[in-house]
Amino acid sequence: MKGDGEITLRPVEAGDEEFLVAVYRSTRQAELAQVPWTLEQKDVFLRAQFAAQKQHYAKEYPAASHDVICLGDVAVGRVYLDRNVDALHVLDITILPEHRNRGIGSTVLRRIMEEARASRKPVTIYVESFNPSLHLFRRLGFEQVSQSGFHCLLKWTPRPDRHFV
Repeated sequence: MKGDGEITLRPVEAGDEEFLVAVYRSTRQAELAQVPWTLEQKDVFLRAQFAAQKQHYAKEYPAASHDVICLGDVAVGRVYLDRNVDALHVLDITILPEHRNRGIGSTVLRRIMEEARASRKPVTIYVESFNPSLHLFRRLGFEQVSQSGFHCLLKWTPRPDRHFV
C-alpha cells in the first residue's frame, strides 16, 4: 500500500455521482445476487435506493461533509461525516472492494478519531450486525452501546490512556 499521506479526502462534486452510485452498488452486491431480477431491474432499484439515502442524509444531516476517499489520484471510496455538538458521527464509510484490506479505511477512521480527540468528542457510527467491518471498528476501540434490529450503534470515546492500534 502507498503511504498514509497518499490517502486524501476531497469534497464530493457534481461529477462524482456515477462513482458514488458504484460505491453504493458495492455495498448491496451480495444482497442483490439473491434476487432473480435482470441487470436493468437491479440498476433501477440501486439508483432509487441511492437517491433515497442521499435525500435522507441531506434532510437529517444537512451540515455533514461528504468526501471522496482517494489513494493518490484514484478515487477508492466515500466517507460522510456529521460534526455535531455532541459527537463526530460517521454516516457512511465505504471503500470499493478491490481496495479493501489495504489500511485505507483504518487510516481515514484514525484521522477522524484524532479530530475527535482534539475536540474531546466521541465518534459514533451505525453498523449492521452482519457487516464484516465490525471487526475493524472493534479493533480500533469502538464499543457497541446499543442495538436496534440488526443496526448496532458503535462509539469510540477518546481517553488519555487509549492509543491507536
